[in-house]
Amino acid sequence: MANILIVDDQLGVRRLLFETFKEDQHTVEMAVDGIDALQILQRFKPDLILMDIKMPGMNGIDTLRKIRTTDKNINVIMMTAYGDSQNMVQTKELNVFHYLSKPFDLFELREKVEELFSGGNNCQDTE
Repeated sequence: MANILIVDDQLGVRRLLFETFKEDQHTVEMAVDGIDALQILQRFKPDLILMDIKMPGMNGIDTLRKIRTTDKNINVIMMTAYGDSQNMVQTKELNVFHYLSKPFDLFELREKVEELFSGGNNCQDTE
């Protein structure tokens, strides 16, 4: 199965996604913010990053910009409760696989992850 990194400042969201994708037999790591994510990426090579946009310290877009300097191809699903069009434009420019609005449907997210790993990784859907 795949390696997945979950980056979200909300413990409940991190735990829910961790348990969900662990149950689906993926290897899952969690980060509380962008800085933590960058540190984890030094030792863990995910196939997918699920990342919140709005986080204290380094937000998801800034974190993704840093990640893109070393890895242009890693798959990313961005999550946010704040669906502003500027964020959506920035995430598309950073080659995000999918943009997910919170609260999200866990079944839909699982489907997107399954689609990604079954070869449909050029989706770039937005909601």
